Amino acid sequence: MSITYILSGFAVGLLVGMTGVGGGSLMTPLLTLLFGVNPSVAVGTDLAFASVTKSAGTITHRVRGTVQWHIVGRLCAGALPAALLATLALHRFGPLDAAIGQVIRYSIAVSVLLTVVAILLRGRMLAWIHRHPQRQLRGRSLVAATVAAGAVLGVLVTVSSIGAGAIGATLLVMLYPSLQPAEVAGTDIAYAVPLTAIAAVGHWWLGSIDWMLLLTLLIGSLPGITLGSWAAKAVPERFLRGLLAMTLAGVAVKLLH
Repeated sequence: MSITYILSGFAVGLLVGMTGVGGGSLMTPLLTLLFGVNPSVAVGTDLAFASVTKSAGTITHRVRGTVQWHIVGRLCAGALPAALLATLALHRFGPLDAAIGQVIRYSIAVSVLLTVVAILLRGRMLAWIHRHPQRQLRGRSLVAATVAAGAVLGVLVTVSSIGAGAIGATLLVMLYPSLQPAEVAGTDIAYAVPLTAIAAVGHWWLGSIDWMLLLTLLIGSLPGITLGSWAAKAVPERFLRGLLAMTLAGVAVKLLH
């Protein structure tokens, strides 16, 4: 089974490297649907996985100067307290309980569907904002909206491990359309590090992290991400994102049924 997990980690890493979409939208449904891992354990393990991989990405983006730290601070102001509250809620109701597991399964499905929407409509959303600059938020309204977006992402990520990738990047593009693509990626990865770390610690406290599973996934994913990054130059991004969106939509339907 460990070989299968390594290969799965490699496949997810390959897709993440080629598309840039967060691994949670791929890994968590894979663990729950294909391997029958308890939804809460799948979420906790994937959060620990994300905190390790995103830390390395943040270092790279910091060196390149593509992290907007004031935006990271605003997102964290909403995301981190929300993650702590969501963890306490899971502790109160019991993350390994069958009924709560079903709720988490549905939350994963909803998060996957939101990721599909983000993948398909991100370009159109950005184009609409550029056509209507008067609709852009500024000043205190922008700060408040950013903190609120962080809070929503904090709950989504803690409960489902999904949201810090495509959904987070799309929200950044909507709120800060002047950011360069590299700045969107760097800022999205940077705020996700403390969020996924706190959420992972929370799941560790709840006893919902499989450390051996985490190790085998990392063994496969690290070379997969590297190869995927190289392959991204040869494969049309539009084709990859369309294929990924269809796959995730199928996953969401399967989770709901």
